[in-house]
Amino acid sequence: MINTGDTAFLMICAALVFLMTPGLAMFYGGLVRRKNVLGTAMQSFILIGIIGLEWIYLGYTLSFGPDIGGFIGGLKYLALKGVGQEPHPDYASTVPHLVFMIYQCMFAIITPALITGAFAERMRFIPFLIFSLLWAILVYNPVCHWIWGGGFLAKKGVLDFAGGLVVHLTCGVAALAAALVVGPRKGFGRESFVPHNLPLTLLGTGLLWFGWFGFNGGSALAASGLAASAFVATHLGGLCGMLMWVFVEWIHRGKPTTLGAASGAIAGLATITPAAGFVGPNSAVAIGLIAGLVCYLAVLLKNKLRYDDSLDVVGIHGVGGLVGTLCVGIFASKAVNPSGANGLLFGNASLLGTQIFGIVVVGLYTLVVTFVLLKLVDALFGLRLPLEDEVAGLDLSEHSEEAYNF
Repeated sequence: MINTGDTAFLMICAALVFLMTPGLAMFYGGLVRRKNVLGTAMQSFILIGIIGLEWIYLGYTLSFGPDIGGFIGGLKYLALKGVGQEPHPDYASTVPHLVFMIYQCMFAIITPALITGAFAERMRFIPFLIFSLLWAILVYNPVCHWIWGGGFLAKKGVLDFAGGLVVHLTCGVAALAAALVVGPRKGFGRESFVPHNLPLTLLGTGLLWFGWFGFNGGSALAASGLAASAFVATHLGGLCGMLMWVFVEWIHRGKPTTLGAASGAIAGLATITPAAGFVGPNSAVAIGLIAGLVCYLAVLLKNKLRYDDSLDVVGIHGVGGLVGTLCVGIFASKAVNPSGANGLLFGNASLLGTQIFGIVVVGLYTLVVTFVLLKLVDALFGLRLPLEDEVAGLDLSEHSEEAYNF
């Protein structure tokens, strides 16, 4: 039976997750140079349309249709056939099927949008659209099915409450492949690429944090005690990630920065995401602190390895998703979520091995398919902006407009 409270709750959470994509546009837009702010924001905004339609006509059924061999969903829900006002007994039995579908749609939209930070300021618009659409079909939809749609990783016992593997690890690994294939920005290693508008980035951080309550809390799929637990864990993970990042940065660089606070918050939120519905408050604090330290070190490592991940998608989202998935294997407790499992600290060491298996499978699959897609799109259309267009900036060369007309 439909529960009106659960339905209203999940619809609100869907709207919160939707807000994260415009929030991401502001977050990324503030971090790039002023000549690229609109082009960077557009890469997030346009995916609301492109991936939204992909999800309606193909993505939802590939992700949540009847299982085929543990790998992909069948075509039962093609173009939303049979997805109506009645609940789906296997996914969300107290809300209309349409509500569950549109909630999951918002996850599908923001995941490829997160990748754009890795190649910010240097990818052409049309090849970007083609790559994003193909990536959603060939990477996001299968991985989503493996874990949330009844696929083989779910049957293996891999746990991912709200997207540590499905969202953050996939986008982080894809970001690494993109940074390597597209290559560094002109002047990388010689010029300083300073964010042009940090207040805009802080606004984006606030919108992302706000939306994350729907991202994680809504993944309980009901207005329940589990949703409340995930809500609190989300906030604790974010604030502890922020505090730890700023603390480490203060010691390492001599001064705390607003960019560090924003980066640490997103790192904490990304890392708590897979664990939010499986851990209590104290474990959430520990995970947030771990996130702030490890993700800060991962960003430093990027500079030593010298690959141009423009906006630190790999170090924050990829590493955050990986660490958070491991933390599920350590901190998960059936006292918090009886449908989950106990982790290492609660007497079940095998869960950690299961989580590692999930990381390896998702990571390798995403890396290989993303690399092949990028090479294919590059060969057919050319991913990289011509040098003169990169110098002029995305705003003028790709969209014929400027963010600031003084």
